[in-house]
Amino acid sequence: MTESDSTPPPAPLATATGAARSSPVVPVERRRARLTAMIVACALFMQNLDSTVIATALPTMARAFGADPVHMNVALTAYLLSLAVFIPASGWMADRFGARNVFRVAIAVFTLASVLCGSAQSLSSLVVFRVLQGLGGAMMLPVGRLLLLRNTPKSDLVAVMAWFTTPSLIGPVVGPPLGGFLTTYFSWRLVFDINIPIGIIGIVLVTLFIEDVREPSDSRFDWVGFAFAGLSLGCLMFGLETVGRGIAPEWLTGATLGVGLLAGLAYALHARRHPAPLLDFTLLRYRTFLVSVIGGTLFRVGVGAIPFLLPMMLQLTFGQSAVQSGLITFASAAGALVMKPVAMAVLRRFGFRDTLLCNGILSALLLALCAGFNPGWPVVAIYAVLLAGGFFRSLQFTAYNALAFDDIPRTRMSAATSLYSTIQQVSLTLGISVGAASLTVAMALRGETAPGLGDFSVAFLVVALVSLLAAPTSLGMSRNAASEMSGHRQRD
Repeated sequence: MTESDSTPPPAPLATATGAARSSPVVPVERRRARLTAMIVACALFMQNLDSTVIATALPTMARAFGADPVHMNVALTAYLLSLAVFIPASGWMADRFGARNVFRVAIAVFTLASVLCGSAQSLSSLVVFRVLQGLGGAMMLPVGRLLLLRNTPKSDLVAVMAWFTTPSLIGPVVGPPLGGFLTTYFSWRLVFDINIPIGIIGIVLVTLFIEDVREPSDSRFDWVGFAFAGLSLGCLMFGLETVGRGIAPEWLTGATLGVGLLAGLAYALHARRHPAPLLDFTLLRYRTFLVSVIGGTLFRVGVGAIPFLLPMMLQLTFGQSAVQSGLITFASAAGALVMKPVAMAVLRRFGFRDTLLCNGILSALLLALCAGFNPGWPVVAIYAVLLAGGFFRSLQFTAYNALAFDDIPRTRMSAATSLYSTIQQVSLTLGISVGAASLTVAMALRGETAPGLGDFSVAFLVVALVSLLAAPTSLGMSRNAASEMSGHRQRD
């Protein structure tokens, strides 16, 4: 947006008059929006990279701490739980203290926590520092998205969101092989120390180049809602992380999920009576937001299982090393990068509804093709499937992330980013749980304790089916939905 909150956004590029196109305002707005997108994307890449990069370093860290390697998973879970608990508060924080200020502090907290994690001398201290990292990360994702929404003309939002979605696709793929490389040839502490220069540069760039456009709010913090939402999300995330993976006893997983559901119900009842709840479910009344939430959740469940299933399948059934499997899975990230210049042209030609429908079906089919992978496949063919899959999945994410905020009033943007980011985090974790549960059931049906190639095939087909269910949700809106963003015009 412009420097004054009261100034209307520039006309969409697809319908702008010649006078509007010749005005210097639109290029200035566009440059500012894209610069903001690149700065935010770098910070989010740091966050997404960190959430997965330590996975391959855990055995080495266990030896350094003298801890049981099985117990090291708590370092991963602590971070995810912290994210889930604190994300709902991000919207209120941004309105109260300013989105740029909160984003800058979030980077600082995350970077400081990285330093502390890299100097940890025991598993218990590492867990405490990972919780602190989660606090910083919980503010970065939704507040970074809010900065983009408030600094970007609607006609440029798709292009900007294309950059915003990149970290979520590349980070989980790059993280494990990078962590293995640093741990093998240098030290596991570098897994955390690589965040230091990124964080410092991010703070400087945010200070210099990102405008602090805010929506003042005098609403009081919803402490009761925060308690219910935090308990619900924390328990649900813990339960989803442990179900079917042998990390925790089955009774504990079941009890945690039950408490999470009850706390979620309590929050829903509380939110109906509160004038400004942290997670405002009335936002689901906006059609484009509802379609994006439902379709995006189903799609992310399918995609969220890939970083869990694919490397494990390549290592356990193909006999590949961690580095070899990492290089192959990186193909999906490369496909995501190739998509960036194409997204706007596709949406302008076909619109959001038809793009999400057709591209969603194609993405699910490419995910299902992974079920057919076997050691006899040429490496080039595997690369081709993953490259194409990354391309079309990235297009789908870009469309969902832009579509969600088309109808949302400016005054409710912060609440919308909190709710959307919370649902997004849960759905990605649910994807890992669905993949793990499918793998476990397939093994149980065969009476085996170790997964075979057929078990991975079943798991890929299950998550592909869930992803496929997302495509028809786009039929709940018109062909011209969000046309100001896409520039698409067609009669229904």
